[in-house]
Amino acid sequence: MLQRIFIANRGEIALRIARTVRRLGLQALGGFSSVDGGLPHLRLCARAMPLLGDPARVYLDIDQLIDTARSLGADAVHPGYGFLAENEDFASAVESAGMAFIGPTPDQIVALGDKVQARKAAERAGVPIVPGHSETIADVKTAQDIAARIGYPVLIKAAGGGGGRGMRIVDAAENLPDALARAQSEAKASFNDDRVFIEKYIARARHVEIQVLGDGRGNAVSLGERECSVQRRHQKLIEESPAPAVPPEVATRMGVLAAALAASVKYRGAGTMEFIVPFGGTDFYFIEMNTRLQVEHPVTELMTGLDLVEEQLAIASGAGFSKAAASAKISGHAIEARVIAENPYAGFQPSIGALNVVQFPAGPGIRVDSWAEPGLAVSPHYDSLLAKILAWGPTREVAIARLRGALNETLIHPVQTTAGFLAEFISGADFSSGHYDTGTIERWRAPDGENLPAELAALAEAEKLSRQGSTSGALPRQRARPMGRWQQSN
Repeated sequence: MLQRIFIANRGEIALRIARTVRRLGLQALGGFSSVDGGLPHLRLCARAMPLLGDPARVYLDIDQLIDTARSLGADAVHPGYGFLAENEDFASAVESAGMAFIGPTPDQIVALGDKVQARKAAERAGVPIVPGHSETIADVKTAQDIAARIGYPVLIKAAGGGGGRGMRIVDAAENLPDALARAQSEAKASFNDDRVFIEKYIARARHVEIQVLGDGRGNAVSLGERECSVQRRHQKLIEESPAPAVPPEVATRMGVLAAALAASVKYRGAGTMEFIVPFGGTDFYFIEMNTRLQVEHPVTELMTGLDLVEEQLAIASGAGFSKAAASAKISGHAIEARVIAENPYAGFQPSIGALNVVQFPAGPGIRVDSWAEPGLAVSPHYDSLLAKILAWGPTREVAIARLRGALNETLIHPVQTTAGFLAEFISGADFSSGHYDTGTIERWRAPDGENLPAELAALAEAEKLSRQGSTSGALPRQRARPMGRWQQSN
């Protein structure tokens, strides 16, 4: 049984992991950069040590992280998400140092964390993939030949990373050389890996993902879908479950195939299979797998009652996922909004600095995951996510009303955030109808905050210190839906 868990991360995910570790009676251990000494997860750590060097790089310093974990007496390392969570060299170094890596094996990170290799694995498992080329592209001539074959528009994507980085949409042959060079350059800067590949760009689509757990022995289970189509610059702002415009039978089939793909490689740990669903259709295509815990994993936890970090710890210890996970059903509706330190009325420009006032909501069905506290500061060194505000309700309408109220109660000052913007968005017809796609948020907001609707312009002009929301009464509870699962014997 694992006892001492080193958290190789920071911010809200480090706090979320530390809470589960402490609840299970285990020891949380930490390392922190020179600007992170006041983060709240460190108060939950039995021991923590400073990480020396450039604060923007220390959470990527494999040697120092391994040395720190060993010095603290760790017998396992949890990478969280981001940083080194999907780095096979880090996973190998952890295991070579005699500690358990709370995640997939290094080989699985290579096979599934790499987008090109994941396409090939999906093909072998019979999972439909986006039309394209399942090899990396090095030169313009090859890229032009492939694009001509599959037809414009095409999407150039980084093979070794995500988050919208190293990604370019190309609508004509004359634009391809510049787009290829830019995608390769951005991929190199973001992931130290300039490999890219090309697939067909589906102009209007929904982004739907499936949470999976694998025990490392050929058994896997899917835990329902999450709709992630509300995005800006290919990065998610709102996630919800169930997907409002995906028929249940399609979502179930997607879950069965996701579990089958995880089982086919004897996947170990928590992961997420991501799919594109062309708008208005019932077809779907696998696009990639995230071999880690997702930012939006609390949506699945609200829908199933599971603790996915606890499941990760059990799998890493050799016990496999729980009986509760194997028999999980989703119930009701859950929505997550990402409160990000950005100004949505000025092209989502970063907003950094001291946090003088931080006030979060509470109430029935509300969950807040955040590191933000008065006296701390938003640093330019790290991701700008401040908090995840979630609402669960017996119906989607109740969940929306609760989330709107929760976002309107959220007060962070003087740093600007996306809270008010997202409260306005989920109140509009685009979201309430459920018929949105990955381009909706960009069509809804005016470029760089110009020509905003009157109500948004008023919000941008003067952010209110307090905002009131309302919740509607309870509506009939939705029927629970069983999940897909796959065993080696299948």
